Amino acid sequence: MIANRTTDVVVIGAGPAGAIAACLLRQQGHQVVVLEKSTFPRFVIGESLLPQCLQTLKAAGCLEAVNAAGFQRKVGANFQHRGHYEQINFADKFAAGPSHAFHVLRSEFDDILAQCAVQAGATVEFNATVTAAKNQFNDCLVAYTDADGNSGEVRAKFILDASGYGRVLPRLLDIDQPSSLEPKASFFTHVDDGILPEDHQRDATLITTHPKHRNVWYWLISFASGRSSVGVVGPPELIEPYQGEGMAGLKKIIHEDPELAHILRHAEFDSQAHQINAYSGNVTQFCGDGYAVLGNAGEFLDPIFSSGVTVAMKSAHLATTVLDKQLNNEPHDWEQGFVEPLKMGIETFKTFVTHWYSGGFQDVIYSPASNQNVKAKIASILAGYAWDTDNPYVLNPEDRLQTLIEICQQ
Repeated sequence: MIANRTTDVVVIGAGPAGAIAACLLRQQGHQVVVLEKSTFPRFVIGESLLPQCLQTLKAAGCLEAVNAAGFQRKVGANFQHRGHYEQINFADKFAAGPSHAFHVLRSEFDDILAQCAVQAGATVEFNATVTAAKNQFNDCLVAYTDADGNSGEVRAKFILDASGYGRVLPRLLDIDQPSSLEPKASFFTHVDDGILPEDHQRDATLITTHPKHRNVWYWLISFASGRSSVGVVGPPELIEPYQGEGMAGLKKIIHEDPELAHILRHAEFDSQAHQINAYSGNVTQFCGDGYAVLGNAGEFLDPIFSSGVTVAMKSAHLATTVLDKQLNNEPHDWEQGFVEPLKMGIETFKTFVTHWYSGGFQDVIYSPASNQNVKAKIASILAGYAWDTDNPYVLNPEDRLQTLIEICQQ
């Protein structure tokens, strides 16, 4: 039996959302216990950060540690289809804020953030698998087991679920629901890339549209170490047949795009092939009596614009701001302070994701028309500034983007 404990807030998951939440709560003076089911460092996907992340990292006191890690600097995104390249440079964005981000090995990045939480005074328990939860403000209980099967409990005033794809509270509290997005499959690995400088800009994510299937796309995210993350995403019926062949299948589908195959012609596929299918998810509610759901545990959209870590950390910042008021018995409003702004950013990203797969936003990206004012606003969204209400593509994303698509398609 593990010694039971009492704290102010128990956080489920030590990934970016959980670690940032823990750091912010410790700044506010609250006691925090983080329960993480795995052991760090561990492999996880989602390696391309957006500039907006740096604002949250700074607020949580983690930016200095991330800057010191030597990660590959990221200044934008390049899009490629049948040899046609288009650049989105974050420096050209409409919103204020940082103009660069990083390509990170998540095993290192997540460990840095977890250590920041520990240094801030949070207790982080690894190999802690949550098995049950009781949610009632000031009388919450989370039960868990360790790697040896021993059981323990944490009593808290509040629970924050940052469990990512594990979606612990959504499953335990029956608030899990399917995403409105069409299901997708992903297939990916890390390679010793052997990329020549003239073939690829390492400080930009490369997004390649399949030469025949516009709803299939590849990512190439290059690290400072000479390695890269490469993967493909698309409808299950187009991706799963390759998954059955393992690494040979991944290499086969990558070589269906001549440009990407050329860039990776010297690469050594020396790692394991991974797959995640039907990854999108949603919840019926983001918060309730004694709990809130953060990041991917709440709603995960799609990896196309690397919004996952941005949404995760932003949700932690929003939630802890409201929670601090509640724990201090001050007036607070979870709907206005957390749910509404979180949904605003998610809906902005979702609009762009939906129109990417329909082909409309791809027509915008590859359009020869280049209105710099509009391009700056689009660059802001792709840089993660999906909460900037001065940007009309945030305030009214569907109508604005649909109008832009129609103009570009004429």
